[in-house]
Parts: sequence; structure tokens; C-alpha cells
Amino acid sequence: QVKPYIFRSCFIDPLQGEVMATFASKTLKAKTAAVYMDSSSDYSKSLAQVFKEKFEAAGGKVVLEEAFFQKDQDFKATLTKIKGANADVIFIPAYYEEVGKIVKQARELGINSPMLGTDGWDDAKVVDIAGAGALNNTFFSTHYSEQDSEVQGFVEAFKAEYNKAPNVFAALGYDAGKMLIDAIKRAGSDDPEKIRQALEETKDLQVGTGMISIDKNHDPIKSAVIIEMKNGIKTMKEKIMPQG
Repeated sequence: QVKPYIFRSCFIDPLQGEVMATFASKTLKAKTAAVYMDSSSDYSKSLAQVFKEKFEAAGGKVVLEEAFFQKDQDFKATLTKIKGANADVIFIPAYYEEVGKIVKQARELGINSPMLGTDGWDDAKVVDIAGAGALNNTFFSTHYSEQDSEVQGFVEAFKAEYNKAPNVFAALGYDAGKMLIDAIKRAGSDDPEKIRQALEETKDLQVGTGMISIDKNHDPIKSAVIIEMKNGIKTMKEKIMPQG
């Protein structure tokens, strides 16, 4: 149920599953995938489900689905099964602590396949846990990249004000603020109902993370960014606009 006065500046989790399925099938040309999810996390389970649906709808096949629990330490038994499946890609929709250990142990077992993730990977600590080299040939979706030419105005303004680069939360917070200010200006009023209506009509607004419009569910229509890890450095690979 849509709450009349609640709007998001960040895309909802299922869209990341769609984006990574599109990236796997179209960019990486993957035909098969293994999915390794955190069964104790609704975030992980929903992303795994959407990825499978979208990847198979695009003509791919999920050949193996495995699960772990948050705070697990040793993943090698399951990773050995995943290695045996010989999938073109491995999708791991989880958070950086477990992801770092999974990637490290997978590479130790000789798994060299591309590994894919979502914004739960987006933390500098993943490099400390996995090691820079192990993270080569891994990709994850997130909300924006400082390397995107479309967001340079925001990045430079933030650095000038705070003397540091903005993280994802700073960017999304800025997006929410700009959406509200834009709606107030277009409404020409401080009346809550008029501001709500203006927010619903938000279309092609330039915000911190790029261009944004609002859909009927008060969720954003915006691109997701695919990050490739190269020797421990986040590199912008491409931008994908979800279709769902």
C-alpha cells in the first residue's frame, strides 16, 4: 500500500536483482549462474529470487542455489559444490562481511568465475576482508559512482563544503532534500497536499546520483550503477536503467 506522504530517493531492492540479471546476461553474456544467498536475510532472499526470475526470463539458467547463515565463517564446503556446477557467474546478494570471506575462500579454491553482488558489497572493509586481488573480476550494483560524469557537480560541491568525498548515504540524502525543495518550488506553496502532489509529479530531476523521476508507488525511476573491482579500487563499469 502506497503511503501518501512517503517517497523514496533510493531504488528498491528487487530492482538490483533485475539490474544484475541484465548485466550478467547482456554484458557478461552468461548462460548459467549459481546463486549463493544469506538465508537469514530477507534482503538476500528477495534479491536471489528476482535475479533468478529475470536471468531465466532472459534465456539463462540458474544451475545451483545454495545458502549460508549470517556470521558463518567457513564457506568452503558449499563453494566446492558451486565450483563443481561450473556456472558462468556466481550471484551473491549479501553484505560485505560475509561477501569478503566468500570471495577470499572461493579464489583460494580456484574459482575464477565472475562474482556478482548488490549494494551490500559497497563498503571499503570488503577489500580488507577479501584482499584486493581476490576481488578482481567481481561486480556489484549500487546507487551512484563518483566517476559518473553526470554527478560531478554534486561531488565537487560536497567536497568543497565538507573536505571529503560523499558516500552513498550522503548522495541519497541530498537527493531526498533536492526532491523536496524542487516540489516546494513547483507547488508554489507550503501546503502539504500541494507539495505531495508536486512530489508525485517529479520527472527528470537532476539530483546527486543522476536523473530521477517518481513512479506511481512513490519509488524512483533511476539508473543503477555497476561497479567493477580492480585491484581493490571501485571502477564504474556501466549504468543500467531497470525495466521493472
